Amino acid sequence: MIRINLLPFRAARKKENIRRQISIFLLSLAFLLIILFYYNFSLNSKIGNLDASIKTTKAALGKYEKINKEIAQIKKKLNNLKKKLAVMDTLEANRFVPVKLLDTMTRVIVPKRMWFTRLNTRGKKVQISGVALDNTTVADFMIRLENSGLFSKVDLKTLKRAKKKKGVKANFKTFSIVCIKKPLKKPANKKKPAKAKAKK
Repeated sequence: MIRINLLPFRAARKKENIRRQISIFLLSLAFLLIILFYYNFSLNSKIGNLDASIKTTKAALGKYEKINKEIAQIKKKLNNLKKKLAVMDTLEANRFVPVKLLDTMTRVIVPKRMWFTRLNTRGKKVQISGVALDNTTVADFMIRLENSGLFSKVDLKTLKRAKKKKGVKANFKTFSIVCIKKPLKKPANKKKPAKAKAKK
């Protein structure tokens, strides 16, 4: 009977299995390292792109901040200009007020029966002090003031007999009147008339 010794074949097969397992392990490890390297490279690339984007954004923000500062300065200048224009409009509107007031006073005074001793203006208030021949003259003067269209309110503050002077027989009356001026109307912007089309 022939006997075959299988031990060397089994040992060689076992060695081959071990080598195959080691090869698979090494290949898997290499594949894993390649994947990790690629993932790391991809992350670094994304981080680089993000850093570049952050730098670009910061540069743009710097430009916009500079523009915003310039806009703020322009707005401040515009506000100052508007205030100056408002003051100029007020001055322009009030330029003829004293002349108009004096003209009104000369029109409403009762001739040869009264005269002014003091005329004081402060804001909307106009204080008129004077001397009249009698109460009727003061009443007529007040009615004229109300009808002048310059004042919204006319109040008689004081009316009393003046001190007599030597050689003067008439009993004069001293008076004090306070008037409230009407608010000024802003002049309407006149539109320029449209140019007529030339006839062909």
